[in-house]
Amino acid sequence: MLKIYNTASRKIEEFKPLNSKKVGMYVCGVTVYDYCHIGHGRSAVAFDIIYRYLKHKGYNVIFVKNFTDVDDKIINRANNEDKNCREISEKYIEEYYRDMKKLNIEKPTYEPRATEHINDIIGLVKRLIDKDFAYDIDGDVYYSVEKFKDYGKLSHKNIDELKSGARVEINEKKKNPLDFALWKKSKEGEPWWESPWGKGRPGWHIECSAMSMKYLGESFDIHGGGEDLIFLHHENEIAQSEAATGKPFARYWIHNGFVRIDKEKMSKSLGNFFTLRDVLKKYNGETLRYFLLLTHYRSPIDFSFEGLDAAKEALNRFYNFIQRLEETEFFKDGERDNDFECALNSLIELFESAMDDDFNAPKAIGEVFATIRLFNQYLDNVEKNSKKPFKGYKEKFLDDVNKISNVLGVFDTSSANWFIPDNIDISWVKRKIEERAIARKNKNYETADKIRNELAKYGVILEDSRNYTRWKVKR
Repeated sequence: MLKIYNTASRKIEEFKPLNSKKVGMYVCGVTVYDYCHIGHGRSAVAFDIIYRYLKHKGYNVIFVKNFTDVDDKIINRANNEDKNCREISEKYIEEYYRDMKKLNIEKPTYEPRATEHINDIIGLVKRLIDKDFAYDIDGDVYYSVEKFKDYGKLSHKNIDELKSGARVEINEKKKNPLDFALWKKSKEGEPWWESPWGKGRPGWHIECSAMSMKYLGESFDIHGGGEDLIFLHHENEIAQSEAATGKPFARYWIHNGFVRIDKEKMSKSLGNFFTLRDVLKKYNGETLRYFLLLTHYRSPIDFSFEGLDAAKEALNRFYNFIQRLEETEFFKDGERDNDFECALNSLIELFESAMDDDFNAPKAIGEVFATIRLFNQYLDNVEKNSKKPFKGYKEKFLDDVNKISNVLGVFDTSSANWFIPDNIDISWVKRKIEERAIARKNKNYETADKIRNELAKYGVILEDSRNYTRWKVKR
């Protein structure tokens, strides 16, 4: 039974979608005016595993993740670089895809852009004006927060306290300082579209309501995003959507935690942020993805390069074990072990139990490594007693890990030697190891050391055991 923490109720709830076999999920995407940072990567990975796991559970998932491609930040960047907004947004959407590919992020079902849904946005603003939830002043349209009696229900904030103490933009046009823009009258040099209120462009909050309802309907299952979006963005989405439709908007609200540097929230304003492209110059995408998975999606992550190094070493241990499996000869009539077999057969069940508990990826990863420890003990015991390992155990483990990999996006065992660089000839390495074994047998240790050093130049590390030599590539 899948259980999810719902920000709206602040409780873990059993997941019951509107349609028993179909799930609608909307996640707020990036504003495309700059390169993605680690916080964007954290959110992308968090909702990617949620998307993948829902599909693993047998749901038909319609996953929508938008691009905000018209915004003050985009306009400012375009003006500073003497370009138009489309050039800026196209550039950073392309960069976004480069980063996401390296992080092994699956593409959502739909990736709408705000500028492609202007008519939908205008239509939604009209509905709100017609229902007296919005008002037009000189080409600017504002949402009237006081008209929506449940305002603050997601963030659990009191509207009177917000009025007296909220950090809101000072604007004499507004009837209430909490009212927010649905449609903005365009200033000189800004992009604009024709509307019933004159030339203008959409506000930030309205675009997500319009696009989510366009693809998922007026009520859907999951709405997600970063923790920083709970208030104001998601609170405002609820207010305008439910005011327009009279129906509940999203049933489950899921938010990922912040990325912290030295225990402070990472942000551009503090200057303590790292872009994905810079980190990915030093570490491969799987290492970064694995690092992000090691913390539960709702908890803050303390980012550090030491943490990335530890993640890299953990992945090395996993792939070293896979290499051991590939180098070990298994037999159909090999030695079986009832205790180990029971643990091996429980791997998928334990993995799903962890993921059913609010997508607990760190615990799920722990189950994989617990099984590897037991498998190593089994192989050590079999070798020690000069027996044959049972072939079915290898097949079962690899099959189950591939299922887990399809959800977590790490631990790819689809090719036994995928992690060996192209410049290394596997047959040459094995031939050298055989030559070294002969040299050692003949006590020609100088030649044996020479071969070891020759292999080390290519990153090949040798590990001698009593009966054979294992090899691996330093990653």
